[in-house]
Amino acid sequence: MAGMRITNLQSSSKPSQGAVHMRIKTSQASGDRLSQSKSMVLQDSDLPQKPISRHRRNQSQHDVGGRLAVFEPSVELKGENLNMAKISDGGKKQRKNWTLFWTVLTSDQLLFYKDKQQESSQKAGSKTDVLQLCGALIDWTTEKSSRKNVFQITTSTGSEYLLQADSQPTATKWYDAIRTAIASSTKADGGFSLRRSNSTEFLPRHSSLPGHGAASPNTKLRNPVHRRSINMFSSSKLKHSASDSADKNGVKNRLKKFIIRRPSMKTLQEKGLIKDRVFGCHLLTLCEREGTTVPKFVKLCLEAVDKRGLDADGIYRVSGNLATIQKLRFIIDQEEDLDLDHSQWEDIHVITGALKMFFRELPEPLFPFKSFQLFVEAVKIKDQKQKVQAVKDLIQKLPKPNHDTMKLLFSHLQRVLAYSRKNLMSTQGIGIVFGPTLMWPELDGGNMAFNMVYQNQIIEFILIESREIFNLDRK
Repeated sequence: MAGMRITNLQSSSKPSQGAVHMRIKTSQASGDRLSQSKSMVLQDSDLPQKPISRHRRNQSQHDVGGRLAVFEPSVELKGENLNMAKISDGGKKQRKNWTLFWTVLTSDQLLFYKDKQQESSQKAGSKTDVLQLCGALIDWTTEKSSRKNVFQITTSTGSEYLLQADSQPTATKWYDAIRTAIASSTKADGGFSLRRSNSTEFLPRHSSLPGHGAASPNTKLRNPVHRRSINMFSSSKLKHSASDSADKNGVKNRLKKFIIRRPSMKTLQEKGLIKDRVFGCHLLTLCEREGTTVPKFVKLCLEAVDKRGLDADGIYRVSGNLATIQKLRFIIDQEEDLDLDHSQWEDIHVITGALKMFFRELPEPLFPFKSFQLFVEAVKIKDQKQKVQAVKDLIQKLPKPNHDTMKLLFSHLQRVLAYSRKNLMSTQGIGIVFGPTLMWPELDGGNMAFNMVYQNQIIEFILIESREIFNLDRK
């Protein structure tokens, strides 16, 4: 046929809807013209639903293995406000902070601006952050954030971004557009493999490319698969399994050799590579190491308070500066010379705070675990003399470091009470402060409030009767 003309004809007979009349004209060599008219009816399902783009830039076709692969046309998006959180930079984890950015999508980049005006300024370095899409991964996630409509983008360098929109249609629109841009830019660059930053491990890419699912924000983010578990050919499964077993055996052998050759704790301590700490050390171990029955640090603190803190308002109740207390603790743990009369320790509440921290961080409290319930039963005795004798007997049975440290501490607290009019500290106040500091059960069992009542009562009772219990009046 030399030519074709399609015309719509209307008829008074009202033909069925969708009827198209085609008139085909052909010219023969003799010059005679033969005109034919043909009518055919197309069903609604046969009609094209969407216009097919014929522009070369919007359509890419490649014949792979006898199949025709057609990539989706890129979605053009104008800038829009999206919430973004950068949780990893080149493989290094970062704190998750959500920030609202004016987000712009290009063919191979995702640009983040503080606001729309920053984009229009077109100044160098005006962009807050730039996300390279070539070789990136994208997938919905519900594990990285409690927010809804969140998807994650992982770049080829290992940086991880979370994007979120309050509206699900908006989030889905951006997800589809970014996924298409990733596929196009990666294909144009040759489809290189994505590698973790500072690692030889490859990331899977099939789960995020078009045609491989992951189209719902409710779908959980798939865990990264080790490259050895990605079998390109089924015949390589046995080979990978044998390789994995060999690697595991090699690692086990190296670990065994390392454990056998590693130096003992005693050797490291003798060489000075590991120093025994004061805070967090068991009381018996610390006293044995120092050759005393009362830790030196406890003596230094009590002497400093006796010297210049007995009349301080709220002594032991008021907290000192935590940073200064930690500095004092570091010096003690490093076994450096400590002068509590130095100006940096002029706040007496720093010294009392460090002393309380020392007792709280003991692996076993000053009142040993096995004696906790015994003291509770003793303080329940109604007869005063029997109660004093029962508590005194329990304290006499304690290990000598516990007994001597307890005796020195309570004799000091007696001196604190002597200045109660100036420091405003009572027996009840001291009991509240030192109750949970000096004793606690090994297993709380959900009776924290119940135990705290008895902790305070026991300390308060010992403080009141300390002269009789510790024989403080006798020389």
